[in-house]
Amino acid sequence: MDWLTGIQNAINYIEEHLTEDMDYEAVAAQAACSGFYFQRIFGILCGIPLGEYIRNRRLTLAGSELKASDKKVIDVALKYGYESPESFSRAFLRFHGITPSEAKREGAKLKSFSRIFVKITLSGGSVMNYRIVKKDAFDIVERVETHSALDGANIKSIPEFWTRAHMDGTVKTLLENTTDRAYIFGICYAGKAEDKDTFDYSIGAVCSREAVLSQGFRRNTIPARTWAVFECKGPMPEAIPALWKRIVSEFFPTSGYKPTYEMDIEAYSEGDMSAPDYHSEIWIPVIKA
Repeated sequence: MDWLTGIQNAINYIEEHLTEDMDYEAVAAQAACSGFYFQRIFGILCGIPLGEYIRNRRLTLAGSELKASDKKVIDVALKYGYESPESFSRAFLRFHGITPSEAKREGAKLKSFSRIFVKITLSGGSVMNYRIVKKDAFDIVERVETHSALDGANIKSIPEFWTRAHMDGTVKTLLENTTDRAYIFGICYAGKAEDKDTFDYSIGAVCSREAVLSQGFRRNTIPARTWAVFECKGPMPEAIPALWKRIVSEFFPTSGYKPTYEMDIEAYSEGDMSAPDYHSEIWIPVIKA
């Protein structure tokens, strides 16, 4: 199964099950990846968290049903997964700007959120610098936190983690203990088996096996893998998310590679992160598709 076909299969599955309890693992299985990684890929590719997409599609269909039929509000609320008319009415009002009862009136204006179709769009040539590299296993020292992927919560929580790491001395400690000052890593590990909506994210650096760790840090070994390494040039925080979108929408659909879904690494160099020529990289373990 190719990359785009898998993503579209998952979206089709969502559309076919909008009136049922949505199992994110079942959705992700359509794209042959974990629920956590599908949420991540979906958010990057589509620009909206998976949960918000599902919610908006349900409220769109609910609005159409209320307007076109004489169904009771409570029946429509239950159909689209709301436990009470009150919770449905609050969500409906936030999305449509009117209540479910008002939606039944002639001339009521409703909002529509259309379903997503994934496709490649050719839009003028641009260069994406990358290389395929086989790396031996290497040791890192890192500080780890658990983050949630639900409704894109990690989009806010990870930058907050980095802010704390600069203020509380985490980054300083890593630079003092690393054997390679070229990069400080932001490492996103696969979702947790016990809670598939959460994942570990660490801020780390290369270290020796003999390194004495400060409290709150752990040593970890990044396994030997083949990596797709993408060069990123531009100020933070804008440059890395923009490159991620190009990787997901341009590289994987056409490259003949697919991610292993184990982890990915953002590698940040020392220097002025707000500078237009600031250098960073994204490392993704890959296998042949």
